[in-house]
Amino acid sequence: MSQNSDAELTPSSPRFTPVQGQYLAFIYAYTQVLGRPPAEADLQRYFHITPPSVHQMVLTLERLG
Repeated sequence: MSQNSDAELTPSSPRFTPVQGQYLAFIYAYTQVLGRPPAEADLQRYFHITPPSVHQMVLTLERLG
C-alpha cells in the first residue's frame, strides 16, 4: 500500500510550473499587503517582462483555476 507524500500530486490538484507558482505567490503577497490584486503593469515591473507575456500568463492562470 503506498502512502501519499507531500511531493505527490493527486489527480485533482492543479499542476503549476515553477514560474506559474512565482506569479501566484507574488499575486498572493501583493494582495495581502495592499488589499487588492496587482495590475498587469505591476506584474510586468516585478518580473521584468513584456505586457503580452504578462497577459498570456494571467490568461493561463485563469484557465488553470
